[in-house]
Amino acid sequence: MTAALPDTQQGMRRRNLSRVMHTVAAHGPLSRAGVAARIGLTRAAVSTLVDELIRAGLLDELGPQRPGRVGRPGSALAVSPEGPAGLGAEIGVHHLAVCAIDLSGAVRVRELRPVDNRDRAPEPVLAELGALVEEVTRRARGLGLRPAGLALAVPGLVAREQPLVVRAPNLGWVDADLAPLLPRGLPVTVDNEANFGALAQLWTQEESAEDFIHVSAAVGIGAAVVLDGRLLRGTHGFAGELGHVPVRPEGPACPCGGRGCLEQYAGQEAVWRAAGLPPGTGGIGLLVDRAESGDKAVLKALRGAGSALGIALSGAVNLLDPHGVVLGGALSPLAPWLLPPLRRELTRRTATASRPVSVSALGREGPLLGAAHSVVRAVLDDPVAVSVAG
Repeated sequence: MTAALPDTQQGMRRRNLSRVMHTVAAHGPLSRAGVAARIGLTRAAVSTLVDELIRAGLLDELGPQRPGRVGRPGSALAVSPEGPAGLGAEIGVHHLAVCAIDLSGAVRVRELRPVDNRDRAPEPVLAELGALVEEVTRRARGLGLRPAGLALAVPGLVAREQPLVVRAPNLGWVDADLAPLLPRGLPVTVDNEANFGALAQLWTQEESAEDFIHVSAAVGIGAAVVLDGRLLRGTHGFAGELGHVPVRPEGPACPCGGRGCLEQYAGQEAVWRAAGLPPGTGGIGLLVDRAESGDKAVLKALRGAGSALGIALSGAVNLLDPHGVVLGGALSPLAPWLLPPLRRELTRRTATASRPVSVSALGREGPLLGAAHSVVRAVLDDPVAVSVAG
């Protein structure tokens, strides 16, 4: 979806440039005639727009399309593999990650650093992340890419349109103002990791519906709601805090201050604890191996986690009536054991027909990719602004 621009001749031109960029990025390589057919403009009008985008270094001509068509073959257009790029970054409880993607959405550079960020102050975490951003930027520039912005995913409540982490229980952060700590020289946005995970699902998965609840499950459990192709943010930007919905009000204490929250039954460490394993032992792969071998303690823990997810989700499904539910995040490899009890609870507790529950192909990569794609989509939404800035 393109950004709103003034209803003037210049605004119309910028909207049409955006439509061309989005069309080629999503469906290219395409000829000028192919673009014109998809967006409903004349070929002459599209050619003028395409020429401007080529001069700006945003589109490339690849040469004649494959033979066999009637008439003169058109020159195929594709988004440039060089030029503007989106930087995505993620602060996880147990890792830091940064990637750069080009305008086609291809990941060109990626860095992952395992590190325990629990109870670390924001300053050293952002300093370490900044070093990763510099490294990815350096490598991206070596590929001819020019970072157009940076988007950062964090596992906590982020104030709407502000780089303020109001609360991140699994990091131990409260009212952490990240503005003074973020890299300089680039437009920077900060958002909840579950929001970016849902946007990645919406933007990159062709089979994705326009209405769904996306669950991002790892140490913490977040969720994001997409309705009519738009992210539901809420008044303060805090919509989707599924992990702190109480599933058993008298249950164990949660770092958020509540009791019996979903994270205490379905979070990554809660599953290990219920299975009788030290937290983090062997990673998710160990749980998968033990579940496949029929380990009774692990299977019981996964059934409990799936049931807790279903209980929490049933309220959201009854309230919002989405098309379906998508499970993403680090726990997605455990879907074969989580989904049956989750689906049973949804069927028992929802007022209408049960919704499809699927697993995101993006897994734990969703938040990082969603962050990077948010920068690229800003370029596609207003390519004039980017070409002028460049």
